[in-house]
Amino acid sequence: MKSSRRKSPKSTPPAAPAASGSRRGLLFDESDLPRIRANVARPRFADFWRTLSSNDRVDDFDFLEHRVHFNRHGDDMQRVRLIFEHAAFVYAVNRDPRQLALAKLAMRRLLDYPQWDMFLEGGKAVVGLLRAPEAAIALSFGLDWLGDSLSADEVAEIETNIAEKGAAACFTTLHGMKYPDQVEGWTYHPEEDFPFTHTNLSRWPVILATTNLKTVPAAGLGIAACRLHGRHPKAAEWLELARSSMREFATVYGSDGCYDEGVSYWVPTTLDMALFAEALWRTHGIDDRQLINYPGTIQFAVSMTLPRFASPGAPVLAPKNMGAPLPLIPPPYDIVNIGDSNGGVEISLATWVGRNFNDPVAQHLAQNLGEVRYYHGLIWYDATAPAALPAPAFLDHRLVNDTVVSRSGWGPADGVVSLRSGGPANHEHADRNSVIFKAHGDRLLHDPFRAGYSPTLERWKLRLTGAHTAILINGQGHQYHDGREGTNPSLAVARITAFRTGPGWMTVTSDATDAYRLV
Repeated sequence: MKSSRRKSPKSTPPAAPAASGSRRGLLFDESDLPRIRANVARPRFADFWRTLSSNDRVDDFDFLEHRVHFNRHGDDMQRVRLIFEHAAFVYAVNRDPRQLALAKLAMRRLLDYPQWDMFLEGGKAVVGLLRAPEAAIALSFGLDWLGDSLSADEVAEIETNIAEKGAAACFTTLHGMKYPDQVEGWTYHPEEDFPFTHTNLSRWPVILATTNLKTVPAAGLGIAACRLHGRHPKAAEWLELARSSMREFATVYGSDGCYDEGVSYWVPTTLDMALFAEALWRTHGIDDRQLINYPGTIQFAVSMTLPRFASPGAPVLAPKNMGAPLPLIPPPYDIVNIGDSNGGVEISLATWVGRNFNDPVAQHLAQNLGEVRYYHGLIWYDATAPAALPAPAFLDHRLVNDTVVSRSGWGPADGVVSLRSGGPANHEHADRNSVIFKAHGDRLLHDPFRAGYSPTLERWKLRLTGAHTAILINGQGHQYHDGREGTNPSLAVARITAFRTGPGWMTVTSDATDAYRLV
């Protein structure tokens, strides 16, 4: 099997600060703003920017002033952080005073949280898995974007919170993953209002060390360390743990860039790696931009896309709660939805890979295939870069993790068939040897979307073999777990035993016997 060749990043050193005593932005400098402003006017980004920069924020102001609950990190803190991050970025681009007011109010609410995550170690130290690193990243970037609109006292308060509520919590998490024998026990905070507090977390330091919940705290700790470099005594220690954690996690990716958790988890996970690598390169001149095969991982994402027509189809449904975690995918952004993949491919990472690796396939994804959901693409997109479809050999694509995708072409009416072989992964389903087939815009063999994340929900059954196109033996599927520890990997393994291609054809054989023998 041939994997895509890895291209080296452009070997340009970090640019010097604009003036003596100033610092570079973590993601962009003031000199980049003309290009970013040109990007927001491009048709590719117009709808997204219109929504992001809208001044119709009455409900956001009301939420921040009257409806924030400090024991709802899952929903409320996520919304507060997103409001801050988006408003601060918009202000950096267009200097809208209403966006500044919104950003500063959201900033205040983030600082008001007694702790930034919902997990504890030993009943005392905060474990930063999601909300703490997200807040640390957002506020680190926001300090750049709000600039002179913040007083020296406000900057000092924000940096103190980044260190004490963000970086310290992320350090606890990553130290526990590196040394699980030293962990005193992870639990939910007793006052947290969250639907999954019944989950057994006793093995999470081990389970999560090979999942997307390692890159989030690693990025949070690393970006915070870049922000606090030279101004906090632990910044160097934090940076080293963040870098070593990213190096350890990089082994989860295949040599060809494939990612076992599925393409919708690939989106934020790999973007977190890129954000930290970018900040590290810009602030320290340390180049960690080749920890994984980034051009190859773009090829993985392109392979996971399904031909799409532009019709809107059925309306996208919003989730009612965290037990129904993600909306349906708009038909134009359909994917091979292995496991919990419930969201389309997003373009931000492709714009970064295209910019750093001169990769035309990444540019094609950014221009034609992916969805625009994050602001990072506005920062990195280069409209002048060439774009190209993958090489014809990738029409029949066997990934290192034994997922196979075969297509007749890249047009909306072309046919695509995928086979899910391979081993366990976080966010997986009991789906070995299941097949997805789409042709002429219709999903003819289909795996369901939006399986439940909790075994207490009826939609948990959508994770089991009977909900997929895999076979049942005497009415029974292959091995899967009961969900008491979350959506962690099972023990089920399948293996590709034969894969052959020729002009216009492909055959593949996969053996899932061992997965069924377990039950």
